[in-house]
Amino acid sequence: MRPFIKQLILRTILVPQQPAERYSNYRMAKGYRQLRVVAKRTLKDVILISAGIFSAAFGFKGFLLSNHFIDGGATGMALLLSVITKIPLYYLILLVNIPFVLLAYSTIGKQFAVKTAIAISGLALCLATVTFPNITNDNLLVAVFGGFFLGAGIGLAVRGGAVIDGTEVLAIYLSKKLGTTIGDIIILINVLIFSTAAYFLSIEVAMYSMITYLSASKTLDFLVEGLEEYIGVTIISRQYEEIRQMIINTMGRGVTVYSGKRGYGKQGEMSETDIIYTVITRLELNKLNTEIEKIAPDAFVVMSSVKDTKGGMIKKRPLAH
Repeated sequence: MRPFIKQLILRTILVPQQPAERYSNYRMAKGYRQLRVVAKRTLKDVILISAGIFSAAFGFKGFLLSNHFIDGGATGMALLLSVITKIPLYYLILLVNIPFVLLAYSTIGKQFAVKTAIAISGLALCLATVTFPNITNDNLLVAVFGGFFLGAGIGLAVRGGAVIDGTEVLAIYLSKKLGTTIGDIIILINVLIFSTAAYFLSIEVAMYSMITYLSASKTLDFLVEGLEEYIGVTIISRQYEEIRQMIINTMGRGVTVYSGKRGYGKQGEMSETDIIYTVITRLELNKLNTEIEKIAPDAFVVMSSVKDTKGGMIKKRPLAH
């Protein structure tokens, strides 16, 4: 193993509590594999978030801005304020999303908040510096395709582990405080936005903007495989104890461990195994997949949509500093 790779592994993956020569070849090989997983995942996230930024910017400048149409959520707030105040959209994208980034830091985690801040800053920079042609002035085409590209941009960013529209972060926070569903909070926010658009712009623009929102929502649905707030994850692996500790200590989530049997091979041989089950939010799915791949790349993972939860199972445990 080359010296610079060895030092990189020791600095980023392994905790250098002892001299490098004391690490076994197995430990170094495991650290190297984890480093590859992190690098591969990071590259994938950068590509997805970058594609999301350009897609959303194209939806804004190629369709929505020139026709004064808006969307729902934080992007809708920024668009509406831009139309009313004539302040450039790239300033408002940053200003409107600052509270959501801070909320994401305390609600979801530091890594997600940092990636979200970078993604939103990238979107603002793209809007300020990149020129897109005005594609059409047909209202229906603007509403449908503007929503499509905007929804695709938001969805790609979510797949990359970030958001460029912070409304969902606010909805997750308020749903815990008020005891309502996330969907109810999002609907209420959008009702307020479109009602304001009807007052300041026109009822016709507000109605077309609702089509934009529906188009964006359906595109987002398609890209992130559903708008369900929670994901139930079942994990079967020989490294179940490491995975259990990772979910508790790294993800800050609770787990349920089942004792089970698994069958494999032509003869259907049975063996005892522990089965891990946890529930996470959709925004944490990217991080969980990365952490599982670090520990057990051959783990059998089953994910299922959870419409809603009740009780303490979804609440994070406070992590030790």
